[in-house]
Amino acid sequence: MKRLWAVLLVVAGTAASVAAWAQDYPARPVTVIVPFSTGSASDVIARIVLERMNTTAAQRFIVDNRPAAGGAVGTAAAAKAAPDGYTLLMGASGPLVVAKVLQPGLAYEAERDFDPISLYGRLPNVIVVSTKLPIRSLDELVEHLKRKPGVGYGSVGNGSSQHLAGALFEQLAGVKMTHVPYRVTSQLQSDLVAGEVPVSFQLLPNVISALKAGQVRALAVANASRLAALPDVPTAAELGLKGYESSAWFGFVAPRGTPRAIVEKLNGEVLAALADPAVRGRFVEFGAEPTTSTPDEMGRFISSEVAKWRDLVARAGIKADP
Repeated sequence: MKRLWAVLLVVAGTAASVAAWAQDYPARPVTVIVPFSTGSASDVIARIVLERMNTTAAQRFIVDNRPAAGGAVGTAAAAKAAPDGYTLLMGASGPLVVAKVLQPGLAYEAERDFDPISLYGRLPNVIVVSTKLPIRSLDELVEHLKRKPGVGYGSVGNGSSQHLAGALFEQLAGVKMTHVPYRVTSQLQSDLVAGEVPVSFQLLPNVISALKAGQVRALAVANASRLAALPDVPTAAELGLKGYESSAWFGFVAPRGTPRAIVEKLNGEVLAALADPAVRGRFVEFGAEPTTSTPDEMGRFISSEVAKWRDLVARAGIKADP
């Protein structure tokens, strides 16, 4: 009994010291690794949130862009960082989920190496066609693809959210298309406008200019609800394509073992930032959808995404680039 009480006192003392430490956190600037390039869609919406957090936090959150290998390099670096709350990662669907599904031998795993903090946004894919194609509805597109199997659809690369969005569309719509991966987004946009690759499953920021110019047409949104930036464009589910949801999503995570009190404190900071109407307004202008979660909800969401896309990749026979 004496030994039990001694153990309980140690545990209680440790918990108290961690809680006290969390109260003083952050005592110095916090580095947030963004595993994509400066100015990319991922970088822009992360900075919107962090700028708001910097107005209330005791110390600054500083972005460290580490673009390489589709986000895998920066994500791996964050996984190896000290779990003290002073290195965080802007986690994204690509490196955390898709990379794991396509390359199971990666040096990190989202569910093993990170503690979720909160989701903060998503960029749903939008089904778009070149106006060179005489297609004005989702039904017309499906009928066209059934008459002409093998029509090309462009994406920013093998295994990208756009590629997987196309593969999911093929399965749910019962059509067969040809995936055309690009290394340069600007070339994809140019070929889409010209009708060389007449269909794409695009993140709104990538095609908003072409939409406004009338060069491409948005047929449906791959989301549970309509986008505030495209209120007149229905969801795929509204048009009868049930279950068609595909987004690039983003959230903050910390190296595994970060004290829970710090994780909870960071979660509160993210939620406060997303509650700001100015932040939400900037998201909408950019074509993003603000969203939040508890740490546990984010963890369950990541697991569900891994299961969903692993199944799709297996059924579609998608392979990683050599």
